[in-house]
Amino acid sequence: MSRTDVSADTTPFFSDDNEGEGPTDNGVGSPQPEEEESASGVSDRRAKVTVIVLCYINLLNYMDRFTVAGVLPDIEQFFSISDGKSGLLQTVFICSYMFLAPLFGYLGDRCNRKSIMCVGIFFWSLVTLASSFIGKEHFWALLLTRGLVGVGEASYSTIAPTIIADLFVKETRTNMLSIFYFAIPVGSGLGYIVGSKVNDVAGDWHWALRVTPGLGLLAVILLFFVVQEPKRGAIEALPEHTLHRTSWMTDIKALCRNPSFILSTFGFTTVAFVTGSLALWAPAFLFRAGVFTGEKQPCLKVPCDNSDSVIFGIITVVTGILGVASGVQASKKLRTRTPRADPLVCAAGLLLAAPFLYLSIMFAQASTVATYVFIFLGETFLSMNWAVVADMLLYVVIPTRRSTAEAFQIVLSHLLGDAISPYLIGVVSDSIKKSDSYMWEFRSLQMSLLLCSFVAVGGGAFFLATALFIEQDRHLAENCVPSDDAPIIVPKRGRSTKVPVSSVLI
Repeated sequence: MSRTDVSADTTPFFSDDNEGEGPTDNGVGSPQPEEEESASGVSDRRAKVTVIVLCYINLLNYMDRFTVAGVLPDIEQFFSISDGKSGLLQTVFICSYMFLAPLFGYLGDRCNRKSIMCVGIFFWSLVTLASSFIGKEHFWALLLTRGLVGVGEASYSTIAPTIIADLFVKETRTNMLSIFYFAIPVGSGLGYIVGSKVNDVAGDWHWALRVTPGLGLLAVILLFFVVQEPKRGAIEALPEHTLHRTSWMTDIKALCRNPSFILSTFGFTTVAFVTGSLALWAPAFLFRAGVFTGEKQPCLKVPCDNSDSVIFGIITVVTGILGVASGVQASKKLRTRTPRADPLVCAAGLLLAAPFLYLSIMFAQASTVATYVFIFLGETFLSMNWAVVADMLLYVVIPTRRSTAEAFQIVLSHLLGDAISPYLIGVVSDSIKKSDSYMWEFRSLQMSLLLCSFVAVGGGAFFLATALFIEQDRHLAENCVPSDDAPIIVPKRGRSTKVPVSSVLI
């Protein structure tokens, strides 16, 4: 039975003979290739354009997230706030994004995903634009708007990967996810660069927050007119109408019984922990290292030397592209030898990143060049995880639970990852610091950042454990049992006809 036979859901029990038979040859006039391409209800060309649009929006998400980090010193000066309060900007955003993800995961498995994303991105763009007009006396309003930005991002990040999963399968899906996840490190790096450069040109940090809203409104237009909602699971011969939608609590229980999903989620949490720590503290650490070695002057008045933020942003962009691409290629080659390739590649990425991150932190007191080299290598290996982890989630979870799974992973990885890691690094640094001298400002932060290396090793262990279960869980997801009223095939004048189980089991 062909895939198109399985995915069709409109064949009536009593129908015209010609309707069910159709062409059987593979000649020039056969529509079979076209039907294979449109199993999801979306043409191959439209599907590829959809990935480009989704990648563009994902880049904007991460670009907006780190634009604030690129102009953080100016924001602190403008509002006259401490480091503790400025850190709340990221904490409020992450918490909002994290706790709203399950809601949008629930809606994404049950409602039109394109409509949810359009509304969410439009709202995110307006709120970001509004945050650029807040006055000096209303820092609380800036915190509020940053929290509301998380609404838009949660509505997108939980849903977009599931659309890609419903458009492609196997290696093609992996390739498309790699393109989609290029946007995470690239967008993050561009956030540092664009934020600091727009601030320098305009002489006002407010303008840095006005770049992404305009691009966000363009994204809504592209999403509305270009992206087409695919059929859930049709491309995998698991059409929506054959998969029984269960309650949210049942979905969560099923995910908790999926060891590959749980273990890979904990592994990805360590990636978020390390990435979140470096995102906030790496530029400050590099600046303090320069002051410690005498290469830079202390910042006694604004504007400070923000060249480290720009350099770190460039490194993030380049290492993101290299890391994601190398992770996908390594996974492809290793799959020819073992079905456990994906978790093994993720484990290798983290275990290789750990020593280079350690060396980058320790060499900062001796050589700035060596520090940048080791950061480059460490971030490259760290970035190998992004697309591969996403692909694993999609093939060990059935189509009707994927948005919920994405939301679950977002909550856990942020809750135990980048929502707490920047604050935790700062607390450890403060506890180590013995005086307010420039030496102890550098030394205390140096010692606290070493925690990232050990967390990365733990993440490698989680992915090695995932490799023990990945074959079994993938098989279960690909051969999931349909609903009790799923269609079965009975013969009718020499052709296959779909009927509900309830109509024959009497």
